[in-house]
Amino acid sequence: MKKLGLLLLPLLFVSVSCNSVPQGAAGIGDLRVKYDSLANVVSKMNEEFEILKKGLEKRGVSIEQMRAEALAETKVWDIPVGQSGVIGNPNAPITIVEFSDFQCPYCTRIAPYLDTLMRKNPDKLRLIYKNFPLSFHAQAPAAAAAAMAAQAQGKFWEFRYAVAPHFKTLNDSIFVAVAKQIGVKDLAKFKKDMVLDATKQARIDADLKLGQEVGVQGTPNFFVNGKRMDRFSPEVIEEMIKNLK
Repeated sequence: MKKLGLLLLPLLFVSVSCNSVPQGAAGIGDLRVKYDSLANVVSKMNEEFEILKKGLEKRGVSIEQMRAEALAETKVWDIPVGQSGVIGNPNAPITIVEFSDFQCPYCTRIAPYLDTLMRKNPDKLRLIYKNFPLSFHAQAPAAAAAAMAAQAQGKFWEFRYAVAPHFKTLNDSIFVAVAKQIGVKDLAKFKKDMVLDATKQARIDADLKLGQEVGVQGTPNFFVNGKRMDRFSPEVIEEMIKNLK
């Protein structure tokens, strides 16, 4: 960045000197004042950049990561449905993609609000669930596999919402109890299907890779019509619905 500042100075000077300037000492003096002013601006930019860089390094964040995050926040992503759980109108004007973790307490808190939101606006919304189990949530992949087993019997969303309050105690017994609670018809099939095998792990890994590509770093993380929303809330979606033409 220091080299950038040094390179900018002659360019800025040339830019200024290309303007129509009166000949003589007065004109040269004006140029010198402008040059000094621009030099001070570039010097201050260099100083502030170094402070910012050091602050980011202390937090373990690089300039490249910041650039990628800025891109992810403004870019509109084409996120495929794939084999994910999906609910709502396929042609809805608003599509919400949720990257979530069954063991995440924050995902648990927002689950009932999403359920209510979808029930109120089934024609205007489409909701897609993507697995993004965090590395320190050991039971999240198993819960995702159980959700896939429920999905095979048309009960993904019922399972997703019913299992949420159990995020602290996720285990096979809980998964089976929730399956009974939501009325899974073939319980024997569910028990067989809920095993976290290579096929289900591959689905989870695909969601994780997709999430990393679009800038997901934590859960829950939402994309609305392809755009990442750091401050997602049901109220924001309801306001979008009101503004639909």
